[in-house]
Amino acid sequence: MNGEQILQAFAYLLPSIVTGVVAFYFFKMHTKNEEGRRRYLLQKDTQKHTLPIRLQAYERMALFLERISIPSLVVRVAPLTSSKNDYELLLIRTIETEFDHNLSQQIYLTDDCWNIIKAAKSATIQSIRKAALSAENADKFREDVLSDTMDKASPSATALSFVKKEISNLW
Repeated sequence: MNGEQILQAFAYLLPSIVTGVVAFYFFKMHTKNEEGRRRYLLQKDTQKHTLPIRLQAYERMALFLERISIPSLVVRVAPLTSSKNDYELLLIRTIETEFDHNLSQQIYLTDDCWNIIKAAKSATIQSIRKAALSAENADKFREDVLSDTMDKASPSATALSFVKKEISNLW
């Protein structure tokens, strides 16, 4: 083969190589776009199924926060004896039971929301313990707990407003 034949062969191969590179590039872009479209459709379909579950989790946590708010809790859970210690333990056990019942909802909530709910639970328990220190009996303890919450916003109300704000971000 002489130089002219090599040049002629190269002239025939050059358009094929250019066409091959362009075809490869377009095929690669098409595959990438198709993968992105499939991922978007899968995410959209998943969101369609998970959104109701997430909303249900937020609803359950809102109900939990309402149930552990001190006024609601004290009205719903009456003292069984006149002992303030027994009543304090009963209230705390009721809060812990409610929390344990809703523990699985954390997988549907954001970490910030879950941490705020846990903090509200802990703050409510601390308020109950603080009120129990000064009371003589269960009835006085009940009055003290209610009067403490009348003056300031309850931890569960603060957490509930955060939950409502987070739900509004879902839309």
